[in-house]
Amino acid sequence: MATTPKRKTTPPELTKEQRVDKEYRRIKSVLRDLDANKKKTVDSLMRNAAFMSICLVELQEEINEKGFTEEYKNGKEQWGTKQSEAVKTHIAMTRNHAAIMKILADLTPAARAQKTPLQKLMES
Repeated sequence: MATTPKRKTTPPELTKEQRVDKEYRRIKSVLRDLDANKKKTVDSLMRNAAFMSICLVELQEEINEKGFTEEYKNGKEQWGTKQSEAVKTHIAMTRNHAAIMKILADLTPAARAQKTPLQKLMES
């Protein structure tokens, strides 16, 4: 008796809210050994970091699709190109995301903290 191969089904695409929630849970799991009071204190930072992480991916997709620059018309005969709004937003959000992630990384309990090769290099 021949069996038909099982077809892999692709999971339905997650909504933005679901992706943010998944990233939030990932960040929260990294900080699972954190003191309960500190967890409550930084919960909004974890949520913002998760949101920004997902937004940055979306912005990267938009930049890849539309490019880094956009044309503009300023007045009657003034044309030019400028940095796209997606790029400007991505730059600002990357700075904010990095700042939040540094705060959260600094809170990571020492036993769980793993130094990156760059951090090790900076210490030597």
